[in-house]
Amino acid sequence: MKITKTQALVESAILIAIATMLSLIKIVDLPYGGSVTIASMLPIIIIAYRHGVGTGLTAGLVYGILQQLLGLNTLSYVSTWQSVLAVILLDYIIAFLVLGLGGVFRKTFSTQAPALVLGGLLVCLLRYTCHVISGATVWAGLSIPDADALIYSFAYNATYMLPETIVLLLAAYYVGSTLDFRSNQPVRLAKTDKKNGIPLFGILAGLIFTAGVIFDVALIFSKLQNGDTGEWNIAGLHDVNWMLFGIVTAAAAVIGTALFLAGKKVNSNKAT
Repeated sequence: MKITKTQALVESAILIAIATMLSLIKIVDLPYGGSVTIASMLPIIIIAYRHGVGTGLTAGLVYGILQQLLGLNTLSYVSTWQSVLAVILLDYIIAFLVLGLGGVFRKTFSTQAPALVLGGLLVCLLRYTCHVISGATVWAGLSIPDADALIYSFAYNATYMLPETIVLLLAAYYVGSTLDFRSNQPVRLAKTDKKNGIPLFGILAGLIFTAGVIFDVALIFSKLQNGDTGEWNIAGLHDVNWMLFGIVTAAAAVIGTALFLAGKKVNSNKAT
């Protein structure tokens, strides 16, 4: 595959723009930072996969700067220049710069779908780490209580990073099973190359599981933090509608599992 620098630049600009637009389409938007988007990190991972780590890191840096510009109001909650710098670096620049590592598994797998999925998982873990560190330091005493700040930061940031990761990995696997990003121009994979693609039932199962996780997270954390003062109160667990939580969780598990098994049965019948 021979790609000119001009082509790589143009593709990167287009994919960064797409990633930015997807970041504005939020499935869940938490009041104290963090959101679940429609796989907004995937375009940057594709840049890294197609053009290498160097280009990927540059794209991640540009994307992080754009995210910071879109989230300038976040800086109004911190007062010292050290806190402002920490927020810019940990919650934006470094957190999105690491997306440039999303293509490091390209040479590890002969098929691109697993490479994109593992790359997506890696960058999600790195981004999550950045937000946890930021929450336990900069945001301690603000949106996260001083007491047990690290534990709260782990929990709070997981509420949006977990479903965000699930959505990203599903999208990465599907796109990686459908389009060939290893060619000079991305083209649809031939049928013989789509053996590892996710069937429709698998996609639906993943969406059901993701929807269940998002609902449960919103249901619980809406009771743990006061929307007016920002104070956390673990006693709020008493006010959670646990019956609704159990019904939704059980329904998502049963329906998702049923769809997954149905997909396997369909594939087995096609094979025979």
